[in-house]
Amino acid sequence: MYFAQRLCEWQKIRSFAGIAIMEKKVTPYKDSEKNKKEQVEQMFDTISGNYDGLNRVISLGSDVAWRKKVIQLVAARNPESILDIATGTGDLAIQFAEATAATRIVGLDLSEGMLSVARKKTANLPVTSRIEFIKGDSEALPFSDSTFDAITVSFGIRNFEDLEKGLSEILRVLKPGGLFVILETSVPTTFPVKQGYYAYTKLILPLIGKLFSKDKVAYSYLSESASSFPFGEKLNNILLKIGFKEVQHKPQTFGVATIYTATKTL
Repeated sequence: MYFAQRLCEWQKIRSFAGIAIMEKKVTPYKDSEKNKKEQVEQMFDTISGNYDGLNRVISLGSDVAWRKKVIQLVAARNPESILDIATGTGDLAIQFAEATAATRIVGLDLSEGMLSVARKKTANLPVTSRIEFIKGDSEALPFSDSTFDAITVSFGIRNFEDLEKGLSEILRVLKPGGLFVILETSVPTTFPVKQGYYAYTKLILPLIGKLFSKDKVAYSYLSESASSFPFGEKLNNILLKIGFKEVQHKPQTFGVATIYTATKTL
């Protein structure tokens, strides 16, 4: 009888967990007096040196295929200008330069540590003249209205301190008819993938981070922020609320990531 009561209580907790966790503000350093934006900048500065390698390991290489799909979506629009927000170490910006004829490609990030790695990568590449890496805030983009034909955010939108403000800024600098693409982690909803996902992100991912990263809490934060971020139809609705049109989402690899596309009205 006791076990049945406890099981019932656990099931109730699980059923409301999604709602409760969505109200929780997730930050990298729980005891820090810095705001989320400052903490995220600090975290990525710290882990920038081994970020690429750990990403390949943690995603089991799947992130490479997901990014290729983002590149294909953008390249199909033949953009002249592309903005990659939360560009990190610049992989996507470099691939855009190789896959498109865009004359202006800007990679923007909060972390100077990540950007320094990106600049080293492009130092001797033939596409260097078409790529610019700048430090900037996604919630106060340093560009005029209607500047870019395509804008992307890969694995960075959940780090926005004010999601709606950041999305509004993206809509502002996107040209009418332009394409916005988000690639972000999401939570699988089917058995047994969902259970496996939680085991991996709660137990294995933080362990990998502790073993191989200079920042012992970074990968715990990345796991926790992924679980608490609105995904699927919830993010679609936020995009529509901001003013984006033709909003769609396509889960990737059993739902562990999702690609969202949206446009700006002509």
